[in-house]
Amino acid sequence: MSTLQLPLKGNQGDLYNDVVQLFDHACQTQFQGIEHDSYQTVEKGHGRIEHRTYWTMGQTDYLLGAERWAQLKSIGCVESCRRQPGHPGTLQRRYYLLSIESDAQRFADAVRSHWGIENQLHWILDVGFREDKLRACQGCSAQNLSVIRHLAANLLQQESTAKCGIKAKRLKAGWDDNYSTTDIC
Repeated sequence: MSTLQLPLKGNQGDLYNDVVQLFDHACQTQFQGIEHDSYQTVEKGHGRIEHRTYWTMGQTDYLLGAERWAQLKSIGCVESCRRQPGHPGTLQRRYYLLSIESDAQRFADAVRSHWGIENQLHWILDVGFREDKLRACQGCSAQNLSVIRHLAANLLQQESTAKCGIKAKRLKAGWDDNYSTTDIC
């Protein structure tokens, strides 16, 4: 069964405020008397160390607005503490509505896999398509070009005859009409 995780944002009003207050209180009391699950990770890379703590709580029936979420079984919080030499550390909390029972490690795996996919796509669009350097701002042009780049990235990732990266495949498609019309589509 897949994990449905929905990031909880401030526009959810009372539900968001209740979840934030609940986790704030739980952290202040070190979760004494509060049924929960937790999981921690430490990642080192790119000159920084990031500690993440994942918490899940299964008691959601008393949250205001929770009744609108039919598959809601637990809530989750990720606290990320990022430290880099010579820089002050940063602390960030993100909150989620979950369709799984209170299982912090499964929640952590779902959050990390989502960001892995997201980061990989952004890297492909930046390196292969130089998306960060493009400045389309007339009407819907930015959104339209983004859809086209996503479509092209998906087609280039599926193409398997050329053993090279997305950027090289894109160049090859621009130089060779036979490659761009027969092998990709």
